[in-house]
Parts: sequence; C-alpha cells; structure tokens
Amino acid sequence: MVSCLKTVKYIIQARLIAFAYMNIRQMQYFVTLAEELHFGRAAERLGMTQPPLSQQIQALEEHLGVALFIRSKRSVSLSPTAAQWLPEVRRVLAEVEALKPLATRLAAGECGTLSLAFVSIADYNLLPRVLHDYTSRYPKVQVDLREATSDVQIAALMERRIDAGMIIPPRTALPPCLSYLPLFQEPLIVAVPQQWQDSGKIDPGQQQIDIASLMDEPLICFPQESAPALHEMIRDYFSRQGLTPRQGQQAIQMQTIVSLVSAGMGMALVPASLRNLQRTGVLYLELQGAVPKLETGLAWNHQRVSPALQRLIESVTSLAADQPN
Repeated sequence: MVSCLKTVKYIIQARLIAFAYMNIRQMQYFVTLAEELHFGRAAERLGMTQPPLSQQIQALEEHLGVALFIRSKRSVSLSPTAAQWLPEVRRVLAEVEALKPLATRLAAGECGTLSLAFVSIADYNLLPRVLHDYTSRYPKVQVDLREATSDVQIAALMERRIDAGMIIPPRTALPPCLSYLPLFQEPLIVAVPQQWQDSGKIDPGQQQIDIASLMDEPLICFPQESAPALHEMIRDYFSRQGLTPRQGQQAIQMQTIVSLVSAGMGMALVPASLRNLQRTGVLYLELQGAVPKLETGLAWNHQRVSPALQRLIESVTSLAADQPN
C-alpha cells in the first residue's frame, strides 16, 4: 500500500512538471471545474462561456494524456487521478500567486540574499553595528558572511563572487569597477604580553608607551601580500621615527596575532578596537606621539548592484554619517 502511494505521488509530481509548461489559466480552469463539477457554473465563476471552458479542459487532458473528469449527460465528476492531483495543483497556484508580492519585495531589497565579506578587524568595530542596523531594517534578507583579507575580497568583488566587502583600502587606486565608501577610522595601539609588565619591562598602570623602548622585541604583523595597506602603514610609522623593528611571526588574522602576543612571542601594532578582544595575557597600550589611523570601509562592484545590496549601501551610509571618527 505504501509503495503504491509513493508511485502515485511520483506520477503526480511528474505530471506537475509537465503541467508547469502549461498556461497557469488552465490550472485555474481545472480547479474551478473540480470545485463546481458543473461546466455552466464553473464558466460563470470564471467569467466566460461554457464552450471555451470545455475546449481548455479538453486541451489540458490531451496534453497530460489522462482523463481529469468523468462526464455523463447529467453529471461531471473527478477522475481518480484528478482527485489526487487537485491538492497539488492548488498548492502550485498558491505558490504562483505568492510570486508577485515576492518579486515586489525582492525588487525593494526587502528579501533575498546578500553575501558580505569582512576583514578580521571589522569584527571588533564595524561589523556588529552594520549587521544590527541592516538586519533590523531587512530581517528577511539572508546575509551570507565570510571572513577574508582585503586582497581576497577585491578579487572576489571583481569576479562577482560576493556582493560587498568590508576592506582596508589599498594605497593604490581600486579597480575601476569597484566603488568604496569610507566608514571608520581608528588609531593604532600596541599589544604587548602581560609578562612584560610582570617582569618590569613596562610599568604597572602605564597607559602610553614610546615605541622606541620596545625595539629589542620582535614585531608580529600581517604578511605584506595579505594586508599591504596595514603592513605599509606600520612600516612607514617606524620609518618616520628612524626605527627598524625586529621581524617576528606573521599571521593573517587578528585573533592569531593577539594569541601570539599572549604567548610572549612579541608585540603587535593593532587597531584600537582590538581592545574589545579581551585575551588573557595581553595588554593594550596607546602610542606616544603622532599615531597613524587605519581606515575600514565598504567596497562593492557597481556593475552589479542588487536591491538588497543597494539597501546595505544606504544603511551603512546612514551609519557612517552618525559615526564619529
């Protein structure tokens, strides 16, 4: 019995696939006649005469290769196949009816999908605020998040594999197909191991430090190829002061860099928002003197802007206007 029902279900599904190529109006004719079981009353409900309705039902049956109605001179009834097919057709019609408001919502950017990449730094400043604001406004948009370095994001944007990305802008111009909106600037600070304070290298309670006093320690940083803008900013910072840092470990994620600091493997210059990453064994100190500021912003390919992406751009533009730098 179960096997038989499955077979019937597969037959119905196969017929529905064939039915998808038909006129939606024929589906409506079928359902109306199935409810009335009278050609005259069905035609009246549909606002048409009986002969065209009969012709459409006959054409439908010929296309499907099955009899949908059992006709006699006095009555019309559903065939066994049609009786099982009717709820499926009703479901399809309901889904078709829902397509118009869905298209309207998609065009308005109120639903759909949005792929958003971000540098690890953004996870501690921009990303939470952007996501909260955007998802509050457009809760039915599915946001696909992925972490990636700026160079990877720029390549993905050019190839249209992501919709938008939170990047550290390169010092050279972005590719012509990309637009960029600056969102946030923050000073660099230095992350040092807690054990340096315990050993007396750093005074307890010290809030600022002269970076020159730490030149005997290795510098942990991003690889130049993964974060050229940040790498060059840090290099230029030391160069302006006539200092040459010792090269330490490299990592492409801020979390990893801070973990290396915690392990006592050196110091790192990081954005001030990294204070939000509370890691045992790490102290964050401000730098004395002129300190460079790191910028983070939103980039997208203006050759393909979906409605959902347009709403994100509007959202972050509004957020940036209210964000003190």
